[in-house]
Amino acid sequence: MADDRGAPVPVPELAAAELGPDELRQALGRFVTGVTIVTCRDEHGAPVGLTANSFNALSLDPPLVLWSLRQASSTIGAFSAASHFAVNVLAADQVDLSRRFARPSSAKFDAGEWSDGQGGAPLLAGCVAVFECRRRSHHAAGDHVLFIGEVERIGGSSATPLVYHAGHYRTLTDAE
Repeated sequence: MADDRGAPVPVPELAAAELGPDELRQALGRFVTGVTIVTCRDEHGAPVGLTANSFNALSLDPPLVLWSLRQASSTIGAFSAASHFAVNVLAADQVDLSRRFARPSSAKFDAGEWSDGQGGAPLLAGCVAVFECRRRSHHAAGDHVLFIGEVERIGGSSATPLVYHAGHYRTLTDAE
């Protein structure tokens, strides 16, 4: 955050006893993240997907990634049962898709160019990176479930990535 002159605004320090979900969410929002659409197929073969920025590398050997999903999500059953999932890391020109997959809708996959990847997980064309994963495990942690996937195949492009910071979509610019 910056004031009208562009100078950084100090952030108040809070002790654990003063820390609530809103304050924690605001502080976590200061961490710049990439934006992904995580996809799988449900038990009937229908595509399932959602926007997530909780994606991280876990291990290079073996190649593992992780992401998290709220336990209250309507998609938790599909991801918990799916053998595979895909993490589609969005490009700067895919903001509308990010917004589309962030809301409940039965027509999410009507936009974008999709193909089937490992285990049928939908893959989005034009992403900066795509991680096709076999679900290795999932673990309850607080109000979320952590999904760990073993990367079986990767793809992507050299497009500019979409990033998220302080509640807003952003794009990167070279400042070197």
